[in-house]
Amino acid sequence: MLHPSYSDLIEAVNKNVEPGEQPVVQSRYSIVIAAAKRARQIVDGSEPLVAGAANKKALSTAVQELYEQKVSIMGENAVEEPETETVEAAEETVEE
Repeated sequence: MLHPSYSDLIEAVNKNVEPGEQPVVQSRYSIVIAAAKRARQIVDGSEPLVAGAANKKALSTAVQELYEQKVSIMGENAVEEPETETVEAAEETVEE
């Protein structure tokens, strides 16, 4: 079993969303894309923001950063906050 689970991770990412606002992450697809983008940033040289990341794979570190809210997922029209790293959210479009 993966820890944290998708539902736990989505809940952690959406923790600071005000009532009535649309959640940052609404699906597993969005959280997987955000974790993959952050993992790519780590592979490309970005410093991990969690302790013990030296012995972990980049994806495990990215998931832990998202769960601990060390990084935030930003939508297309959002303003970046300087105190945390950001990962741009993927659009949820499905081509038929």
